Amino acid sequence: MGTRPRWDLPGLPAAALAPREESPHDAPSPESPALGGSAPAALSGEEPPAQAAPIAPRPPARPRLERALSLDDRGWRRRRFRGSQENLEARNGTSPSRGSVQSEGPGAPAHSVSPPCLSASLQEIPKSRRAPGSERGSPSSGSDPLSGVAGSAPNLLHRDATVAGSSPRLPGLPPPRPLPALGLDIASDSLRTANKVDPELADYRLRAQPRLVRAHSSLGPGRPRSPLACDDCSLRSARSSFSLLAPIRTKDVRSRSYLEGSLLASGALLGAEELARYFPDRNVALFVATWNMQGQKELPPSLDEFLLPAEADYAQDLYAIGVQEGCSDRREWETRLQETLGPHYVLLASAAHGVLYMALFIRRDLIWFCSEVESSTVTTRIVSQIKTKGALGVSFTFFGTSFLFITSHFTSGDGKVAERLLDYTRTVQALALPRNVPDTNPYRSSAADVTTRFDQVFWFGDFNFRLSGGRAAVDALLGQGLAVDVPALLEHDQLIREMRRGSIFKGFQEPDIHFLPSYKFDIGKDTYDSTSKQRTPSYTDRVLYRSRHKGDICPVRYSSCAGIRTSDHRPVYGLFRVKVRPGRDNIPLAAGKFDRELYLIGIKRRISKEIQRQQALQSQSSSTICSVS
Repeated sequence: MGTRPRWDLPGLPAAALAPREESPHDAPSPESPALGGSAPAALSGEEPPAQAAPIAPRPPARPRLERALSLDDRGWRRRRFRGSQENLEARNGTSPSRGSVQSEGPGAPAHSVSPPCLSASLQEIPKSRRAPGSERGSPSSGSDPLSGVAGSAPNLLHRDATVAGSSPRLPGLPPPRPLPALGLDIASDSLRTANKVDPELADYRLRAQPRLVRAHSSLGPGRPRSPLACDDCSLRSARSSFSLLAPIRTKDVRSRSYLEGSLLASGALLGAEELARYFPDRNVALFVATWNMQGQKELPPSLDEFLLPAEADYAQDLYAIGVQEGCSDRREWETRLQETLGPHYVLLASAAHGVLYMALFIRRDLIWFCSEVESSTVTTRIVSQIKTKGALGVSFTFFGTSFLFITSHFTSGDGKVAERLLDYTRTVQALALPRNVPDTNPYRSSAADVTTRFDQVFWFGDFNFRLSGGRAAVDALLGQGLAVDVPALLEHDQLIREMRRGSIFKGFQEPDIHFLPSYKFDIGKDTYDSTSKQRTPSYTDRVLYRSRHKGDICPVRYSSCAGIRTSDHRPVYGLFRVKVRPGRDNIPLAAGKFDRELYLIGIKRRISKEIQRQQALQSQSSSTICSVS
């Protein structure tokens, strides 16, 4: 009782504790007990001994208080305008600031959630001298000293500062204790982030950084950061106009004439800069497939296994599908392809030669970098009117790389190898490609071989080469179950033997085969030909490739679709990675042309099927009968 109280209280500014001249209005209020050892005496009304009377702490003078209030009033108004309730709810999906303060928990001290910018001024807020009856109706009586401050601090400051007869007193301070760790719940994080509380704290910087990263997570790990995403405000302002594509500089649009194009490799529409935007590694994902449909009108209920195999994590950039003995309704077949691939792909081109069909689908954002698509056909039968055997070629240039796709149906028969070799020779000599699109390397082209005039060539189809040795020998190898010796089967393959001799497919390669023979099956079954003809199972359906530059084509997967049983052939497909080089704007562009009508039909079918599926699920759930025994 005889010692002076310490003035270094935590959170109390030194200026507020400076001595000043005593005023007649500075009598202690019953609502605000004085600090120190004289509090019990003041409450009981007893006169303390003269020798032990402590000095009661005195609040700062009124001019000092008014200056602090006015500064804090202006700062708080600005802060409310910057982080309003609507902005908090729109950005974080949480309650406004009042709810954030109150959600800290019932036992949390007040100063653990109050912003530091208010620590000096709010602790100097005096409690007004009110009538005893008015304190009961006060919303903040008996509650946290800071409850409701976030929503009504300016009004509270003005009201308490102008109450007649008020005597400013320091509020009771909690005992000194270390500040607790900031809460990690959503409400606390929303308040801290919205009002920029504790910007120098390490955990604030760590928690503020993931919020910016999540806003840009749609760009993908390999795509560079947007130059507009320097802060959250600029991101919101550019959200409606900024896309995933790299921004185009204004000076580039001013200096370039897109009507004439640029003949230089740099700055051209088909040049290195545009190629790097879409393919930084300059590799295109390519899907090539062949299928002899045996003229069946009935198509499989789903083509997902065929076009979207489960082994591939991602869809490909370009799809080339060749069909032999296709269904009578070619348009229906192309519609099914569009429906399966979905709206991200468009039909770049399609061609037909009798019952030979070919369709090229490409990602819709890549159609601007393709040249005009050209096609040519060859009939290998003696009677040219019967177009069941022959070849169909389709070619175009993508950026600076020329592509040639050929699908063929060679002569059938176990022993007709010479006829199939003749079909190959006629095809490479008679396909008149390219025509209007210039050759990318005319010095290495040959007039006698169409495959030498293009950078990347894919030849696929029903080549009808068989496995020699007879049905019994092949069945003996196939009867080993899952441990079928595929290399032993390929030792009897006629096509591999002729390619080693150099009599066919000169310069071509084939991926390693790890699947069973694709011909000849009983329709709807997994058993090979059980008719009286007893045809030998063979690898008649193949996909071959040739590149002008060694190593430009890398096979990823080569397999067949065992689940599609509507024909006596199984579809065979190959996944490839093809290197693409930049080009110059000296080719006739396709100008984004695609089959728009087919595109709309495919989308409508997907939508209608999804609606039917949902209706079936609803009807199934509503028709469920629960019986109680």
